[in-house]
Amino acid sequence: MLPALKLEGLGHVRVQWRVSYAARAFANDIAGNRKSDFDAMQKRVGTTRETWSLQETPGGAFMLVWFEGNVDKAFSELATATDAFTVWFREQIKNVTGIDMAEPAEGRPELLVDWIA
Repeated sequence: MLPALKLEGLGHVRVQWRVSYAARAFANDIAGNRKSDFDAMQKRVGTTRETWSLQETPGGAFMLVWFEGNVDKAFSELATATDAFTVWFREQIKNVTGIDMAEPAEGRPELLVDWIA
């Protein structure tokens, strides 16, 4: 079973078996030599903050993604943009998680708790 893909700026996806190193390499690429392209993509879709965490569990590794911005616009752009960076970014997501961002997600996850002070 694959966990939810997005939830108003929060999501988690199972990382493909034995590719935690690929998730780390992907993160290193966007924090390093592809940072300016990543920054431009985030600006274009209106994302103001994004965090990625890799959580190892007995059931496998999960990538936890949280961001602030226009969720619908970000996912729509990621699914349809044809510029070289976004195509590469989409391929990396598929390599790491097995999820094809060009395919529509099947609904949204069920929100169980949304606590704010």
